[in-house]
Amino acid sequence: MTTVALTIAGSDPSGGAGIQADLKAFSALGAYGMSVITALTAQSTQGVDSVLAIDPTFVAEQFNTLYHDIKIDSVKVGMLMNKEIVTTVYHLLNNNPITNIVLDTVMIAKGGHSLLKPEAVSAIRELLLPLATVITPNLPEAATLLDCEEAKNEDQMQQQGHELLKLGCKAVLMKGGHLPSQESPDYLMTPMQTIRIVSPRIQTKNTHGTGCTLSAAIAALLPKHRLEDAIHKAKDYLQGAITHADDLKIGHGIGPTHHFYRWW
Repeated sequence: MTTVALTIAGSDPSGGAGIQADLKAFSALGAYGMSVITALTAQSTQGVDSVLAIDPTFVAEQFNTLYHDIKIDSVKVGMLMNKEIVTTVYHLLNNNPITNIVLDTVMIAKGGHSLLKPEAVSAIRELLLPLATVITPNLPEAATLLDCEEAKNEDQMQQQGHELLKLGCKAVLMKGGHLPSQESPDYLMTPMQTIRIVSPRIQTKNTHGTGCTLSAAIAALLPKHRLEDAIHKAKDYLQGAITHADDLKIGHGIGPTHHFYRWW
């Protein structure tokens, strides 16, 4: 049976992040990918120049057109831009239940450009977190959601993960890539258990779209795997994509990961 994964996110015309990265990750992991575009960006490996939000009514129209025709096995939610789009996506997912929802709380691009209006943070916290099967915040995003200082060590990471669970999501994958350590530790946290997942830190500047790629990989795998297994497999895939990122030689800034490193 074909797995159908939907990404609800912004467009990255450079192909390294956003819906373009999501669709590549879906395909690489054997899922049929579809997309609902929430925002258009003018960006490259050197940063985001401008962002244009899609009208929320048209966001809903894209989703409804797909939902009424095609069975959706999982959804990855990425860049939502503003409160109106967050609210629209909430109503779509709440009124049209889908079993596997991966929420990537996209807030800031690699180059520092804001991808989420401040007033949208509370809407994500209150509306979308309770719908999520798993959320995948990095340390700055977790701190923003909790309105607290960014975690400086693994103990603080775990504390913040537990606080995020209290907001209603079923699981949290706290990503520790921002910690100044030789390894990159993540924590998968549910009300029942905490699992430390550690990866070697790869020396490369080409990490554009890593968060998008990881969350999309989880969404591609969740329909056929337990959450823990899906995350382990998604992490392994991302590790390979980063390891081979330098092979691509794309652009003059922060280049993309290599989504299809297993084939070329």
